[in-house]
This record gives sequence, C-alpha cells and structure tokens, in this order.
Amino acid sequence: MNIVIVGGGASGMTAAITAAEKGAKVTIIEHNDRLGKKILSTGNGRCNFTNLRMESDCFRGASPEFVETVLAQFTHEDAISFFENLGVLAKEKSGCVYPYSEQASAVLDVLRFKIEQLGVRVRCEEAVEDIFCKDQFVIKTNRGKYEADRLILACGGKAAPTTGSDGSGYVLAKAFGHRLKPTVPALVQLCGDDGIFHSVAGVRCDAKVTLFVDEKEVASDRGELQLTEYGVSGIPVFQISRYAAMALYEKKQPVVSLNFLPDFSDKQLFYYLLQRAVNQSWKTMEQFLIGMFPKKLAHGLLRKAGLSVMTKAEACSASAWKGLAELIMDYRVPITGTKGFEHAQVTAGGVDTEEIHGKTLESKLMKHLYFAGELLDVDGICGGYNLQWAWASGHVAGIHAAED
Repeated sequence: MNIVIVGGGASGMTAAITAAEKGAKVTIIEHNDRLGKKILSTGNGRCNFTNLRMESDCFRGASPEFVETVLAQFTHEDAISFFENLGVLAKEKSGCVYPYSEQASAVLDVLRFKIEQLGVRVRCEEAVEDIFCKDQFVIKTNRGKYEADRLILACGGKAAPTTGSDGSGYVLAKAFGHRLKPTVPALVQLCGDDGIFHSVAGVRCDAKVTLFVDEKEVASDRGELQLTEYGVSGIPVFQISRYAAMALYEKKQPVVSLNFLPDFSDKQLFYYLLQRAVNQSWKTMEQFLIGMFPKKLAHGLLRKAGLSVMTKAEACSASAWKGLAELIMDYRVPITGTKGFEHAQVTAGGVDTEEIHGKTLESKLMKHLYFAGELLDVDGICGGYNLQWAWASGHVAGIHAAED
C-alpha cells in the first residue's frame, strides 16, 4: 500500500509509524524544515503527552460520540505503552503524563528515530499546491509530484502559526467537498479592560473563572489566574477560552466572572469580612486585605469598590462590606477579543466530523481519504488531551489506511 501523509506533526508522525509497521510504503510531506516542530512547545517544553483521566468531556466539538469512538481504539494506556516501546520512560503528576526527562525533545526524537528506522520517506520544505484523484491520488507540491493509493490529511489547524500551522489543510479538505465548522483560537488568553488591569498586571492568584455569553453561564474552571495588561490568562482562562472565542465569532457578548475567593459562599464572605472588621477595626483598608490578596490586587479591588486604601475598617458601613464581598466573588470583565491564533495552543472547529467515519477516520465523501489530528473539529482542554487526540487519531487513520 502506497500512502502519502500531508503534515508531519504529532498525528502525521503517528500515522506514518502505524502504517509503516503494517507494511505500507509511506511518504510524509511537510512544509516546515523539520518534522514535529509544534511538539517542542507542548507542556511548556515538557510535553504532557497524555492524561490518566481520559473522558469525552475533556474534549470539545460537535460530536462527543465521534471522539469516544476514536479514543477507544487508542487509549491513554496505549499512548504510554507506545512511547515506552519507543524509548520514553513515563511519569505522572496529578494525572498528567510526561517523559521522565520532562523534555519535549525526547518525545519528538523517538518519533523521528522510529520513522527513520521504518524507512518512511520524509519530504520537508515542500508545500502541497494541488491534490486530485483519478485511479490514485496525485499530490503536486512546489518541488515535485507524488502518487498514492491512500491519502491522510494531518495538516494541523491555525494555532501557533510559527510552528507551521497555517490552515492550509482546510483548503485541501474543502477541495474534496468537506464542510468546515467555524475555526477560532482555543486555549488562549482573553482580552478585556475594566480600567484596573494595567495596575494589577502580573498578579497570579487562585480563582474560579466563569464565562457568561449573553448573560447565560456557559463554562467555568478553577486554578491559577493571571491578570495582565490586556486581560486574563492562566489555565482556567484557557479552559473556557474556546467558548468565548466562538461567542465573539457569532457576534455575541462574552463576559467572565472572576471569583477571587472561591472557597467561600456569598454569605460566608460577607460575615467573614464583618467579623474581620470587628477584630481588626483599627487597620486601614490596605492593611485589612493583607493576607487575603496580593497587594496590587487588593488596591485594585478597593479602587473598583470605591473605597480608599486609607479608610479605616471601622469606618466602613455594612453596605460597603456587602459591595466589596460581591465584587470579590463576582468581578465581571466584558471580553473584547482573544490573543489570536498566534498565541493559541489549539484550534477549535475544523473539518466537520459528520462527514468522517469515526471507526476508521476515512472520509464519507471520498474513498481512501483519511483525516487525523487538529484538522478535525475536535479540541481538548489543557492536560495532554490534544496530544492524546493526535496520537489516537493518527493511529486510527494510519492503521486503517494501511489495511483497508
């Protein structure tokens, strides 16, 4: 079986290894100067390559059933075993699985070594210009022409374009008649300015972040929030960002609610502040909030609440405490944009999975055409899920392209 894979990222490399191990003759066409460039930036360079909690609710897209069908064929246990067989000793931290060396380069290296050992033909710095199918697929690039019995599109999305994700795969998919779901940045920072962010930039704190779209709660997450000059960042922001980006695309109004003390209920915090004021009545409001919040954040909250940092706690009315408590628990920030695909880790949206067989990842519109990776309308939350999708979808596409 002669297979051409367009895209030499995580899913394309896995598809190549799987198909070659089944005896197929495999060629990877990659427009970057080397394979797997995006892998090096995953997990802050440590490559969190899968997760022990692998549920469908960790993935987004139009069809959870489609995701489940693919993941069932290549589980997180399979991913760990796959990489251990390639030479990567794995270790786990809070469910996240890393190479023991905590170096993303180790994951990329063992994939490259295996591709070389299997005799997969690699063509880097080649851009696909046209693909058509007669009896076989004919792939024309800026440097030559290839023919294939089977074609796997594993071109990635639009996120992190400096690593080669330029959206060219969508053009190829559309040329075969496939529909695309709208594509927006995901796992990305959110922009919004309420007047104090410039003064609290750099603050990191535990918080619950809840997204409302047109006043309806859509998603929430808790973790380390990062306040910046342009808006909000951090893992909990990344986890909800695809919904905010999609709302902006649909011309709706996303708003995030920041809860800076998520361990309290509204009533608990109000009465806690009142009791604290009794015990520390002599303190200024600046002094009063020390031990609860970083100083820059305390100043910002007081300014937003209309309270002077020099006001004594004993001088605050019950309504002032109530207003401060409400602000701490529900700090609203209208979202005006995202930091874009340049800063996004993945793309939300892509090739409509209704037109793909979940069991094989073969196109329902074009026989012997397969899809893998971020090109499809599947994106995961932070924690190794997007790489697990790449390994799983690459494995499924590779094995069925080689066997069907």
